[in-house]
Amino acid sequence: MKTGPKYKIARRLGAPIFEKTQTQKFKMSSEKGEKGGKGGKGGGRGAKSDFGKQLIEKQKMRFMYGVSEKQFSNYVKKIIDKKSHTPANDLFASLESRLDNVVFRAGLVSTRRLARQVVSHGHIMLNGRKNSVPSTAISAGDIISIREGSLKTVLFSTLDEKIKNATVPVWLAWKDKKASVLRAPSMEGQELMFDLGAIIEFYKR
Repeated sequence: MKTGPKYKIARRLGAPIFEKTQTQKFKMSSEKGEKGGKGGKGGGRGAKSDFGKQLIEKQKMRFMYGVSEKQFSNYVKKIIDKKSHTPANDLFASLESRLDNVVFRAGLVSTRRLARQVVSHGHIMLNGRKNSVPSTAISAGDIISIREGSLKTVLFSTLDEKIKNATVPVWLAWKDKKASVLRAPSMEGQELMFDLGAIIEFYKR
């Protein structure tokens, strides 16, 4: 299996946080590394401090959504400053509500990285207007669609098939080739790869 930076980052953080690492091959490779003992890549690191564990959880989420440290810290600090009663859920909703993530969740593209490119290059419409800002926060009632001119490109030549095969979260729905935001994303019932509580505590230090 070809190993690139994303594989190394995912192994270091101990979770398949990138779409390309969510494969059986990667899982088997990681398990093999964990059995390597002290001399192997999977052993000899010792117990981590609370700070170290919180740092890892923060990095998992930041890398998964593909945001910079500054962007990520702004999301968390905004939630802490408003003294939310549900900080973990609010943080999850903030990242899930990014336009690039919604494009990914809707099944239009296979990775969040590609979703950011698709938005940045002006292929996406938000409520009927072109939006090229990946970090734009969506809300219940918003409509995401593909720009008419972009529908003719190779990138979206199999749109009907993508929509048919898409497994979208319960807060999204497809109709007439448009993705509707039904409600705000929620972490309830989700299996997460990171500890949101630990991330909040990291930024409270």
